[in-house]
Amino acid sequence: MEYFGTARSAYPIEINALIRRQGGGGVLTCPGEEQTGTGKPAKSLLHAQHATMEIMLRVPYSDLLAAFERALLTAGVAPARAELCARIFAETTRDGVYSHGLNRFARFIAAIRNGSIQPNAEPECTASFGAIERWDGHIAPGNTSAYASMLRAVELARQHGLGCVALANTTHWMRGGTYGWLAAEAGLFSLCWTNTLPNLPAWGASTPTLGNNPLVIGIPRAEGHIVLDMAMSQFSYGALATYKKRNEPLPVDGGFDAEGQPTRDAATIEATQRLLPVGYWKGSGLALVLDMLAAMLSGGKSTHQIPNDTARESGISQVFLAIDPSNFASASELTRIADSILDDLHAAPRADPAKPIRYPGEQTLQLRKENMELGVPVDPAHWQQLQTQNF
Repeated sequence: MEYFGTARSAYPIEINALIRRQGGGGVLTCPGEEQTGTGKPAKSLLHAQHATMEIMLRVPYSDLLAAFERALLTAGVAPARAELCARIFAETTRDGVYSHGLNRFARFIAAIRNGSIQPNAEPECTASFGAIERWDGHIAPGNTSAYASMLRAVELARQHGLGCVALANTTHWMRGGTYGWLAAEAGLFSLCWTNTLPNLPAWGASTPTLGNNPLVIGIPRAEGHIVLDMAMSQFSYGALATYKKRNEPLPVDGGFDAEGQPTRDAATIEATQRLLPVGYWKGSGLALVLDMLAAMLSGGKSTHQIPNDTARESGISQVFLAIDPSNFASASELTRIADSILDDLHAAPRADPAKPIRYPGEQTLQLRKENMELGVPVDPAHWQQLQTQNF
């Protein structure tokens, strides 16, 4: 597989009103971002006045990218791969998905050091069935392997109308929305998903049995792509940590306490590890079948076989599916259909006049433009850690 190109974001956060400029630099005052585990903010920053405020710095995107690349090279990643890996981390951070960008980077480096990620291993095609291929990731960096897998699925779809890459023995793909945006930028529909270590109780179980297996669906559209990027729990562990840090209750029930009662207390859910699946038993069932599909199609591991250690999560199974719509409809026809659906969505009466109704990915370009112009908001401690490579 070749490693090249750029990644795209799925979900922005609104921050303009909270910026304080200081001389030539920038300081951002904002609440800790709320992640669903998939990169999507769980709550608009229009409600920032109700949150505990954190001070974040703005740094030029080029500086952020260069710092990531330096750290990867120091960690022994080959230059070409370090460039792409750094770009994915930098763009993820630029787009507001800190839980899978800057804030997770130290764990990524730690995984290289403990051998859970082989920085220069090469994914290998092990079987081919027309438009479907199996690949072994050889526990190479998960984000670059996932990127290359979606590129290969796009290439297969150009040939066959549909392309599928099932990737075994890989590592955490970081922000899943990256690969939905990648396909959408190429003009293709996409679905991709990954299994994870056991971190989600099956419905009716008291301990984690399932993976919180993220699912990404991408739909290309000239005026703004639609990318759904969701995990199988109502709130991710990253979101719980944010609410716990701010000492805020969750807006809705997010898990269960020690007595098995629904709770909005993030610290309690962290302690019990009993996350609430989206749709209750439906989310539990979806997590199960995504795991089965990933493991069976790739010939790789299922959730119960993946090490239950976040520092050594490897051997993951993933699926990347791309569909070339040019084979059955014109671009103008597809645009007409998509626009009519979104127009109807935006025309729906609002439950709260202050809260706009949005589709997944709607404000990505706005945030990207803003952060490229003003600088990328970063946590000062994490930024210093990256600059000094004190991991």
